Amino acid sequence: MMRRLALLALAGFILLPLVQAVILSFTVTLPDVELEQGTVGLMNYSAVLADSTLRAAMVNSGIYVVLNVVFCITLALPAAYALARFRFLGDRHFLLVILVFRVTPPVVLSLPIFILFSQFGLVNSPVGIAFVHCLFNLPVAIWILESFIRAVPRELDETAFLDGHSGPSFFFYHLIPAIAPGIGVAAFFCFIFSWVEVVFARILTVTGGKPITMALQAMFGFQTDIGMVMAMTCLSLVPGVVMIWFVRNHLARGFSLRA
Repeated sequence: MMRRLALLALAGFILLPLVQAVILSFTVTLPDVELEQGTVGLMNYSAVLADSTLRAAMVNSGIYVVLNVVFCITLALPAAYALARFRFLGDRHFLLVILVFRVTPPVVLSLPIFILFSQFGLVNSPVGIAFVHCLFNLPVAIWILESFIRAVPRELDETAFLDGHSGPSFFFYHLIPAIAPGIGVAAFFCFIFSWVEVVFARILTVTGGKPITMALQAMFGFQTDIGMVMAMTCLSLVPGVVMIWFVRNHLARGFSLRA
């Protein structure tokens, strides 16, 4: 009984801000000629979807997050396989070095990255944000996938190659199905780290290509429409919920295998 009460109290503590945000998203907090303050309805969501800038921000976020996940998984799979299956001088230190790079404060590299990306025309572009997020998320993806590949018996590789499979064929038909939970875990973390990142989104989007995080920040001003801000916030949560729903089984299996 005490355990259930403790879990209920914890759930209430975690969900209370979200519940408040959802309630405010349906409430008019900034009255105008047609609506009074406190009116409940879908007005805030209609205003968000009618704003071309906010719609563009949602599209930009979707583009660079999807590209980031695709880039990270595509590059991390062969790198993780090499670390798991082959031995070379400094292999374990290499994995440690790339993980240390991941915890480097992004602001330290902000200036050189901005200068480099401006030379290649990647500023104000979702593709540029996707590349820089991939740079920071790739070490995490390699670290996660390496442990899952290491758990797969080497006999699977040998049997596949004896059956005549090439490298790409082995990856697609044998390795990827075997480590699907690990791919789900890696994709989840790459998605989350990219979706909530603010530093590079601010630096690399000066005039255009702004993501949801920057659009939300721009909505705060001298007279902020809190209801509209909360509506935008709730809409920004939808892709994350959808992502968790699709990879929920892989996440559960992945974390249990990781343990």
